[in-house]
Amino acid sequence: MLEVRKVRKSYDDRLVVNDISFEVPAGEIFALLGPNGAGKTTLIRMITDITRPDAGEIVMDGASLRGAERARIAYLPEERGLYRKQSVLEVLSYYGELKGLTPRDSRTQSVALLEEFGLAAWAKKQIQQLSKGMQQKVQLCTALIGDPKLMILDEPFSGLDPVNVALLEDVLDKRRQKGTTVLLSTHQINKVEQLCDRCLMINKGFMVLYGTVKDIRRQHGEHAAHVTGRQLPASAPGIDRIERVSDALGTDRAGDEYRVVLGRMTQPSEALRALVQAGAAIDAFQMAHPPLEQIFVSVANSGTGLDQGRSGGLRVDESDEAERVLGGVR
Repeated sequence: MLEVRKVRKSYDDRLVVNDISFEVPAGEIFALLGPNGAGKTTLIRMITDITRPDAGEIVMDGASLRGAERARIAYLPEERGLYRKQSVLEVLSYYGELKGLTPRDSRTQSVALLEEFGLAAWAKKQIQQLSKGMQQKVQLCTALIGDPKLMILDEPFSGLDPVNVALLEDVLDKRRQKGTTVLLSTHQINKVEQLCDRCLMINKGFMVLYGTVKDIRRQHGEHAAHVTGRQLPASAPGIDRIERVSDALGTDRAGDEYRVVLGRMTQPSEALRALVQAGAAIDAFQMAHPPLEQIFVSVANSGTGLDQGRSGGLRVDESDEAERVLGGVR
């Protein structure tokens, strides 16, 4: 639905975005990640046609974003802005008309959105009379009005309490089911793991991670399993046997939990079978994959992307090259 093809942007001879390429299928929630100063905002501004790339191309449904296609994009910037002395309904209806709706349709959609977000009772109140969290929900409504095909949300969970975070998650899920595509930029990495299908991480203008959340976690995890159970053998033949199966890379024990490090060629099923055959009563056996936030911090701190010269970035299936370029971060 959205294609970014080898996009590059510089300011005052400083390269801010370097040959970024990625695709976002229709109906997907796609995360754009990166530390502060990575180039995310510049990339978003190019996608929304606020600024133009120096090189490369951005298309939506095969057409240029310039012109009519821009009206199909909704953008919620990190820095909010609402007309504080106008009523909630007036502000939201105005945004709808800016997106091409008739006054009548804009008002109808505004009322529906306010009801969906639990703001109907506040429709005639001035924006400045609302709490920060309620104003944030109104701001989100301005992005949703007009039924956009592509929504770009920059830190949409900021200022929301847990109840309203859950409400927003439900709203995004419903929009996705209807085919709306969401590009989500956030530092709340746990939300990326919960909501997003795939993600792209950029650092210093370079692509450093790109793929499904599941594959990225698997790629950067050590080949180890967390095992919980009763009667786990603490000595021969049990542990000796599991270590032979796992290329003798060792085990760590904490109470009734084990961390079993497997050899790269060892299948998890082989390790589990060895434990069971050794007489262990297994309650849980799960491969250890680091949280996405840990991977984010490790890759950001590695300085990846500063001088790699790779035009296409890194995909998670480029395992050998990824390990070299990422400095061995796993």
